[in-house]
Amino acid sequence: MTWQEFAQQDPELAALGQERLDRHGLVMVATLRKNGWPRISPVEPLFHNGQLYLGMMWRSQRALDLLRDPRCSIHNAVSDRMASKGEFKVYGRAMDITNPDERQDYLKALFQKIGNQPTGHEFHCFAIDIESAAANTLVGEEFQHQVWKAH
Repeated sequence: MTWQEFAQQDPELAALGQERLDRHGLVMVATLRKNGWPRISPVEPLFHNGQLYLGMMWRSQRALDLLRDPRCSIHNAVSDRMASKGEFKVYGRAMDITNPDERQDYLKALFQKIGNQPTGHEFHCFAIDIESAAANTLVGEEFQHQVWKAH
């Protein structure tokens, strides 16, 4: 399911998630190594045309992980141990974007967002097929937990 489809099903959680994932310009992506152990890596998210995109350096280990096994988890950067600004995570599968027009559109949107884009022609671009999402928000001294799952 695209980010847009998720947002149509749960607009409040999707808006909260987009704000949290975009807040610092970096998120953590969890992938599975060849030996089955998890790998956690920072990556820049991009929300564009109803998709959540992750761009990666060509042949980076995290990209190779996703090409081998597309299952992943994406978590916002948390800057304090109490998570006072909240947590958000997405679970899904990374779809390798190979369409040249979509890749070019991604590059243009990335440049508009950060004023930079990958040099050369080789980079990995993935759109996340969302299966579930969850948020934790500190309200007073209690955490409010929200969960959404694709049907």
